[in-house]
Amino acid sequence: MPTGEKKPVLDSAECTDCDACIEISPSVFKRMDSGIIMVVDLDEYPEEEVDECIKNCPCQCISWDEA
Repeated sequence: MPTGEKKPVLDSAECTDCDACIEISPSVFKRMDSGIIMVVDLDEYPEEEVDECIKNCPCQCISWDEA
C-alpha cells in the first residue's frame, strides 16, 4: 500500500456479524464462505462509505489503517 493511502480494517474478534457494513458498502465488505466478514482488496476505498460504516458499526470494530 503506497504511503498516505488508507485501508479499512475490521477487527473480526469484535465483530457481531450485524451486516451493517455490507449493507452500507458491499464493494468494500464481504461475507466469506466461512461466515466471517472481510475487507475486500481494492486499489482505492470509497472514503465516505467506509466512514459511514465506521459511524454505524454497533461494536466499533471498523477503523482506518493509515500508512
